[in-house]
Amino acid sequence: MPECFAPSVDSTCSKLILGSMPGVKSLEQAQYYAHPQNAFWRIMAKLFGAPYPFASYDDKLNLLLSHHIALWDVISTCARNGSLDSDIRNAVPNDFERFFKQYPQIKTVFFNGQKAHDSFIKAFKTAPFATTLTLVPLPSTSPANAHLSFDDKLKAWSVLL
Repeated sequence: MPECFAPSVDSTCSKLILGSMPGVKSLEQAQYYAHPQNAFWRIMAKLFGAPYPFASYDDKLNLLLSHHIALWDVISTCARNGSLDSDIRNAVPNDFERFFKQYPQIKTVFFNGQKAHDSFIKAFKTAPFATTLTLVPLPSTSPANAHLSFDDKLKAWSVLL
């Protein structure tokens, strides 16, 4: 069963972006949003005025951290053939109770796609920490979300600003 990556977070973060679970290409490269057609990093570069493509993976993570944005996934482990969220089975969520105790300054959570949002709600809708958060579902940046253009995704994701 694939496992998600550790969160990219520090004590200055006030926002959190959550995906569902890394896809095959991301798992192979041990990097969030590594598929070349995934618009995530291109959107982040546009929003925050960073050069694209990035020089390194660390530059990508540091861009988010410099804007007080943490990055993680809702699902810790799951069964899945391929990269589609619709194929996720036996999902086990990450330990968000511990996460939000460690990072209480994070008050807004943005979800990269419906699966991430739905998985979080299913697992944590009655959790005391969840009642203190603002939850913002956003369209998936995945190439599988082909019905939205890059510009439409960029416009939706501009709420990060």
